[in-house]
Amino acid sequence: MRVITKFSLAIAFALIAISHAVAQPATQPKPQTPPATRAAAVNVPVGKVAVIFSAAFQDPKEGIAKFVVLLNKLNAEFQKTQDDLNQMAQKINQLQEEISKLQKSTAPVDPKTVQAKLDQVDQLKKEYQRKGEDGQTNYQKRRGEIFAPLQDDVGKALDVYAKSRGITLVIDGSQIEGILFASDSTDITKAFITDYNLKNPATASTTTPK
Repeated sequence: MRVITKFSLAIAFALIAISHAVAQPATQPKPQTPPATRAAAVNVPVGKVAVIFSAAFQDPKEGIAKFVVLLNKLNAEFQKTQDDLNQMAQKINQLQEEISKLQKSTAPVDPKTVQAKLDQVDQLKKEYQRKGEDGQTNYQKRRGEIFAPLQDDVGKALDVYAKSRGITLVIDGSQIEGILFASDSTDITKAFITDYNLKNPATASTTTPK
């Protein structure tokens, strides 16, 4: 998910007035007046930083309910592909077991029979790999199409949530490495998920792009 962050910048300007000493006769020395220094007021913004872990949005039990609904729809669309892959894997394992038994058999075995099964396994493995790669590519593409509208909606909701609570910077701990600790007072993950689910229940209509 893309998290919108807002940065507040403070720029300080220093104005220094320098006075020039006026030369005086040697018989009447006078102490020099130090330069007058005048600094402009600095308006330092007061910001509130929060941390959110967007990976938790897709948690099936404690995440955003609509994510789970869409994930189930996505998996249902590709169930046939998964079933085909499972059947191919079973067939490959079965043939490999048959080949192993033939090779270990003490009875005479026609080498052509073993070779035919080896060729069949090799062909099935190639088909399995090709079908698996195609399925993965199509799955990821479809996933992007299905989840994009919801991700945009969640991003807008997070923006409203942060503004209404005076939060000026939200860091996504799931996207940025190096965050070792976030106190409960800065971690808004659970609170935001609860707020979003209350306002956007999973029972509400969820449009699935086709």
